[in-house]
Amino acid sequence: MKIAIVSDAWEPQVNGVVRTLRTVAEELRKAGHIVEVFGPDRFRTIPCPTYPEIRLAIFPGRRLRKLLRDFQPDAVHVATEGPLGLAARSVAKKLYWPFTTSFHTKFAEYVNARTKLPLIWSYAFLRWFHNGAARVMVATPSLEDELRGHGFKNLVRWSRGADLDLFKPREPVILDLPRPIFAYVGRVAVEKNIGAFLEADLPGSKLVVGDGPQRAELEKKYPNATFVGAKFGEELAQHYCAADVFVFPSRTDTFGLVVLEALACGVPVAAYPVTGPRDVLAEAAQPVGALHEDIATAAIAALACDRAACRTHAEKFSWGASAGQFLTNLEPFPSGETALVPAKV
Repeated sequence: MKIAIVSDAWEPQVNGVVRTLRTVAEELRKAGHIVEVFGPDRFRTIPCPTYPEIRLAIFPGRRLRKLLRDFQPDAVHVATEGPLGLAARSVAKKLYWPFTTSFHTKFAEYVNARTKLPLIWSYAFLRWFHNGAARVMVATPSLEDELRGHGFKNLVRWSRGADLDLFKPREPVILDLPRPIFAYVGRVAVEKNIGAFLEADLPGSKLVVGDGPQRAELEKKYPNATFVGAKFGEELAQHYCAADVFVFPSRTDTFGLVVLEALACGVPVAAYPVTGPRDVLAEAAQPVGALHEDIATAAIAALACDRAACRTHAEKFSWGASAGQFLTNLEPFPSGETALVPAKV
């Protein structure tokens, strides 16, 4: 099958959406499918306001339509709700192509955190965007329930995975820090709510692994925390393993790949009882972390979790299974039809 994935989030960005799409595309190619990701790297772009590391495509509609028609896909998936996602949705509607979408981030809450735009306005847009799709892929049961409450339709499950060969118990990087070490890994941005972790009254040390627009501000405000910047590959895995507890303070992520990566390294998780960590931790046979409305309480409780149980639980999540779900959820064009059918409007 020839699969077109359209996403405003793509390399060189470093985030969970990009990792998910890249890894699932790789798994599908291994299975013999032809997959093309149409991201901002193929278009003229401008920096995203308040987040210049993210590039937004400028008026991509005409070029995207040509790229898609040249590719002649059998199925189209629209991954994000930005300029490229809107353009792909428009192309699909005009050409009468079925398409699927996925709900990766709580876009309404992100926008509200940055601009104070009312949630009801953002959710009206998101509902319009996604309800035009044949299926809307969501990562967890609680997110599915939440979106159904907002009026979303055609919801199906698309879980996530972890690279179990890279993220595994191993010798940690040597950190000259007092124990216990509580670590955060991910983008350093306002929507990640890292300040709640750094404000928490905890013994030992706080470690922040990652980069982003809020890093300079937080480094200045919390000089007792250790910021080491973004890490990748083996070095990232070693930093996970150096932690006694992984703290995930976000209230707006829909899954949190870093939660699985920490567990795969044998590190228990502390988080708020919200969509994502609540779903992942709830499926464990024995405690692999702790959830509490006070993040410090959760972090202290997580210290008692068994690291071997964390690894065992993470092994239930594979990228191969995730790719299989994604493939099943796609809506291929009707048999005998071609992606080159002219627009009817």
